[in-house]
Amino acid sequence: MQINPALVESAVVLAVVLCVHMAVWNQHSWCSIALVIQAFYVQHKWDRLLRSGGAVFQFRPAANSGIVPASMVMPLLGLVLREKCSASGNVYFERFSMVVTITGMMLALFLSLIALGITRPVPTNTCVIAGMAGSAILYTTKQTLTVSEVIEVLEVLLIFVYLSLIVLYLLPRCFTPGEALLIVGGISFIVNQLIKRSLNLAEVKGDPVNYFLPVIVVGSLLLGVFFALLFCFMESETWVSSLFFHMMTAVLGLGILMPWLSLFIGRHPIMWLLDFVTLNDRRLCLLGYWVFLVVVATCVVLHQNYQRQSGSKKHQASTIVRKYFHLIVVATYVPGLIYDRQLLHVASVGCLAVFLFLEYVRYFRIRPVGQLLRQLLTLFLDERDCGPLILTHIYLLLGMSLPIWLFPGPCAPKGILPGAGGLVPYAGVLAVGVGDTVASMFGSTMGEIRWPGTKKTMEGTATSVFAQIIAVAMFLIFDGSINLNSTYSWIVGSITLVAMLEAYTSQIDNLLLPLYLFILLLL
Repeated sequence: MQINPALVESAVVLAVVLCVHMAVWNQHSWCSIALVIQAFYVQHKWDRLLRSGGAVFQFRPAANSGIVPASMVMPLLGLVLREKCSASGNVYFERFSMVVTITGMMLALFLSLIALGITRPVPTNTCVIAGMAGSAILYTTKQTLTVSEVIEVLEVLLIFVYLSLIVLYLLPRCFTPGEALLIVGGISFIVNQLIKRSLNLAEVKGDPVNYFLPVIVVGSLLLGVFFALLFCFMESETWVSSLFFHMMTAVLGLGILMPWLSLFIGRHPIMWLLDFVTLNDRRLCLLGYWVFLVVVATCVVLHQNYQRQSGSKKHQASTIVRKYFHLIVVATYVPGLIYDRQLLHVASVGCLAVFLFLEYVRYFRIRPVGQLLRQLLTLFLDERDCGPLILTHIYLLLGMSLPIWLFPGPCAPKGILPGAGGLVPYAGVLAVGVGDTVASMFGSTMGEIRWPGTKKTMEGTATSVFAQIIAVAMFLIFDGSINLNSTYSWIVGSITLVAMLEAYTSQIDNLLLPLYLFILLLL
């Protein structure tokens, strides 16, 4: 019997939504149930549009639309964050979490309206269901948000509309509709928050570490959009264009981003960073260890390319070789999570900036290393790198880092959450670094029984769950701040649900799995 993987994927997401609803049980959690039901119907319309070629933009082929899992990430994230902040008595972040929830729902409804608007004939039943869900969400928004918060949601929606038009036009076949919703929606929210805080510097407070990410994201976005539009009208491979690229990057970094960041942290960012890094010997040791791992990863890339050039018949790196980088990333993140999470936070943001800059250099063929990067990274392409950008390594970094960046520090007493929440910063390491790696390695080498409708194997999924349980036990031994308080069954259930999502999703698992495990562990 042939099973549609999208149905199982939607069933797993529905199970997560019900888990959150049972734990939270408020107006917004009921709206999340209405949202997932309408997303299920709309996903069918999107999938039909993709198969028929009726979509306005070119999306990533060989994958479904991914509307259901992507639509629920921001709403569920806001729900669980609100629950934690409410329990800790942090009213400001409780209201902020409500804005996150409603914003995610509005973005999902907007994407649904696009699908329904271009589907012919008009799907009457789906329109009715989407209308009922939208009415419930709008009514809840009116009842729970203030006028200023509603305006904030509308601002994010406006940024999302324009930004999605630019991104999907300039980067065809890079995303599915669900991935575009998740990535562009997240960037739109960050842009709006940065603008809001820049206009209200008197109210700026909190850890300076938290301001590096939004400034880097907005700076990288400005750089990419500017040169993507500029190089539509001029050749990017000449020395003159390359020199102009490097000069403008320096101007953006030193002339705009540095002063902008100094407004938030109250000091020159470079001086603050030097004091931060040299605070103690442990940080210097961690930095030295990470530099060593960077050298190891570079050697792996060069060795694989040397094998290809020396006459080997293998023209693409195997799954096992690609998972070497997952293991290197695990070796990078685990010591940082145990010994110094603030340093890991800053280092991961810096690594994101470097990855994005190098991808721009590769994409635009900026001299002197643009063409070299194209040759070196082509070996590691997989079937999901269908567009002009190579995003696999960036997704891996995001998957490992998002649980650290999203950790609700102001709502956690002494920076530690009780029970399963103690594993929240490790969600990326568990879901991607351990689970996805073990599932791919064992499934591709020893797996025989396949899940119905997919290429994934039951042996790979079972081994993935078992490996993550062992990893949790290791974290308990080495990280004394984790106190699970008899939540073992919930942790095993959460890991199993996310492993099933990995087996059936056709979306970018490096991005999706850590977020869902983060949500479940935060309950």
